[in-house]
Amino acid sequence: MVEDARPGNLPAETSSWVGRHGEVERVCRMCARSQLVTLTGAGGVGKTRLALKAAGLLAARFRHGVWLVELSPLHEGALLAHAIAESFRVPGRPARPVIESVAAYLAGRELLLVLDTCEHLIDDCRTVTEALLALSPGLRVLATSRSPLGLPIEQVVTVEPLTLPVRTARTAPESDALTLLTVRAAEAVPGFTVTDTNRGDLLRLCARLEGLPLAIELAAARLRELPLAELTERMDDRFAVLDDIAGTRYGTGPTEPPWHRALRTAVGWSHELCTPPERLLWARLSVFAGSFDAAAVRRVCTDERLPRADVPALLAALVDKSVLTWLPTGGGERYRMLDTIREYGVHWLHDLGEEPALRRRHRDGCLDLARRGGAAWLGPDQYRWYDRMHAEHDNLRAALEFSLVEKDGTALDLAGSLWFFWSACGLTREGQAFLERALAADARPGRARSRALWALALVLVCRGDKEGGAVRAAESLAAAERDGDVYEARTALSAYAAAKSSDGDLDAAEAAAGKVLSGYPGTADALGGGLPLAVLLAWCSQCHVHLVRGEVGRAVVLMGRMRAACDRRGERWMRAYADFFLAQAELRRHRPRAARRHARDALEVKHRMHDSLGVGLTVAVLARVASAAGQAERVARLLGLADQVWATVGAPQAGVAELIAACGQCERQARGALGDRAFETAFERGRTGVLDEGVAYALGRV
Repeated sequence: MVEDARPGNLPAETSSWVGRHGEVERVCRMCARSQLVTLTGAGGVGKTRLALKAAGLLAARFRHGVWLVELSPLHEGALLAHAIAESFRVPGRPARPVIESVAAYLAGRELLLVLDTCEHLIDDCRTVTEALLALSPGLRVLATSRSPLGLPIEQVVTVEPLTLPVRTARTAPESDALTLLTVRAAEAVPGFTVTDTNRGDLLRLCARLEGLPLAIELAAARLRELPLAELTERMDDRFAVLDDIAGTRYGTGPTEPPWHRALRTAVGWSHELCTPPERLLWARLSVFAGSFDAAAVRRVCTDERLPRADVPALLAALVDKSVLTWLPTGGGERYRMLDTIREYGVHWLHDLGEEPALRRRHRDGCLDLARRGGAAWLGPDQYRWYDRMHAEHDNLRAALEFSLVEKDGTALDLAGSLWFFWSACGLTREGQAFLERALAADARPGRARSRALWALALVLVCRGDKEGGAVRAAESLAAAERDGDVYEARTALSAYAAAKSSDGDLDAAEAAAGKVLSGYPGTADALGGGLPLAVLLAWCSQCHVHLVRGEVGRAVVLMGRMRAACDRRGERWMRAYADFFLAQAELRRHRPRAARRHARDALEVKHRMHDSLGVGLTVAVLARVASAAGQAERVARLLGLADQVWATVGAPQAGVAELIAACGQCERQARGALGDRAFETAFERGRTGVLDEGVAYALGRV
């Protein structure tokens, strides 16, 4: 095991930390002794930054890491548990509330969960947090919210604005607000320092900004274009005017804290200093959730008023003005907008009368992305598509929620087009939820409904609900045949074959798979440029039938054909399933080394795509390989790792009786060799260990 590897998903710090050392230490102390700590305060006061700083310092104390769940992109409380589950890759078990699956996963683990921006989902956050903490003794929660969650065990830290300097001092006093302003000013204007000449303006500016970090960051960014004296003067002139405008828009009252006015003033003033095209883009960008890239901006935000060619320069200008944050990633450049700035943009977009149209364009962009991803998934760019869809997860959720509210039929199309995202990328529980909602909201016949039905069937089979999968696949088949849609009918029939083979109805599975394959010419070599999902699913169902019947040679030939077809097209996801079946065949032929090679090849791909079902299946096969080699302790640890994964997927071994029986035999042999106590120790090490480290162990790397 790699001792210094710390699991988690905290983002890297993008700017220097200034001040608040005492507050950081206080939060760390409170998290050490309390299960729930909530940082409260106004928007822009620095709650998130303080929480992330404290969480980073606390990471070494938590064996299973520190995990961030950003809640601002969520608009529905029903998705809260799903968002938490996704951070750990815990979709949940069939017929079991996802919150229970998350709690089961967290049992025995020691970690810190950071829930950022709870205020718009406060009731749901209270319920979910209370349930998780009650069931997971090793869990600590650090939340940020504009108001407390309201739980008895909650320790609340009110985050105040930064300390202000004494305005009458002749020399610059120690003050976090002044320090932050001067540090950020030096970053904006290299060589900037505090002098006797500019000290007065700095003190006046700090006072106007009321020590609010976001306001200070925005003001400092203006120094790229305005001298300090002019900036301070303009801030003085605009305070009352902007406050009146903002008060009208946001409905503020006389009892509002002064830093609320300072924030509105700073954001509004930053908005006023933008050029008209920059303001327009700011407003239109507010429809995005999470992060976004320039291509999406061009697709959603441009028209005759905002030409596509102007986008790069406008994005760069908004980054320079601290309206956007630039996020370089392995998949290219992306951008993000702070919640407070997004809220301001939403109000302006509404005032412009463009909000409905822009949200539809955003939704249409997500639908186009989903369709293109589905069409290209079984091809050479699978990893790139996985990374792209994962980066757009927040936007896809927002588009689905908007479509469900609009009730115009696009929710069904979007949810069904994302079949690959749900089934192949470890999001089966969320996929089931969206598909069921979309199907219930729209009963109109057509390709979108047929596709959503078989997509739901596949998700259910992955989660071990074979009967439900067969029912939905049959519905899809009947609907597609009524519409005369041959492609959707074949895919639905292949999903039916998968459900039946998993359920042990070998004759029905063989008949359905054979009917699918009879619709395509000859072998894989004759399939042309495409690689239909229906063919791949039918091959897998046939292979399972062969293995259960003891027809090992036929299974090997069939999977060799499937691997070759996938290799010619650069496809990995289904190719890994061929390796999974070949590993089982090699075990039947008493060739454990070959079985281990195939299983590890499959596991590498499945782990890369976070395909939890595939990870669970291949780890279990590797446990059987270790059993054949007489490695009892390794068997126990791998079975524990598999159990950890099944707690995140659904029924162990997807409910397939033959696979369950094989693992049971493995366990009995290992217990007999080790004894119950030693077996349980090794099993628990696998079950409660860090998943990435467990996978590395299964792959033979540690």
